[in-house]
Amino acid sequence: MSRSEDIRAAALELFTRRGYETTTMSDIGDAVGMRGPSLYKHVASKQDLLAGIMLGTMRNLLALHRAAIATAEDPVARLRRATEAHVRFHARHRMEAFVGNREIRSLSEPHRTDVLALRAEYETGFRDLIAAGVTAGAFRVPSVRLASYAILDLGMGVAAWYREDGELDEDTLVWYYGDLALRLAGADPAP
Repeated sequence: MSRSEDIRAAALELFTRRGYETTTMSDIGDAVGMRGPSLYKHVASKQDLLAGIMLGTMRNLLALHRAAIATAEDPVARLRRATEAHVRFHARHRMEAFVGNREIRSLSEPHRTDVLALRAEYETGFRDLIAAGVTAGAFRVPSVRLASYAILDLGMGVAAWYREDGELDEDTLVWYYGDLALRLAGADPAP
């Protein structure tokens, strides 16, 4: 890992455990064995660290979403693959998900607007998948927007409780949540 990656990892862990507001640059420096002046050679500010974590998380989610749906045309398969990618990311990147959800309030402009725009784009991707499925007759929902929010909440909730050594392995969890997403979208149950 590079020094910048070490600093990012330490900041992420501290923001998760202590919160952004109570974490200081000195805390981050201590976590990586650096004093303030040396730390500032790698990062401009605590705010830049938070923004980098949150923007990186959203960009990763968008890239995974695009890759997941690129290999299918069928609306049911596309929604399943998008949901599986969403859930898998949240199972593997719990700290990023936690910080991304809790610390949006701590972002200053223009970072807050940038992160919110990426979040809106991500949600729109799910909404568009569901709307396409409704148009194709594969899904039946009273509200496309509500269905997309419910599916996104499923994945985000995984970050709060999932553990690798828990009751379900990651692949089983991902498959099960894919089924739940299809039910939320009103897909016909599999035979």
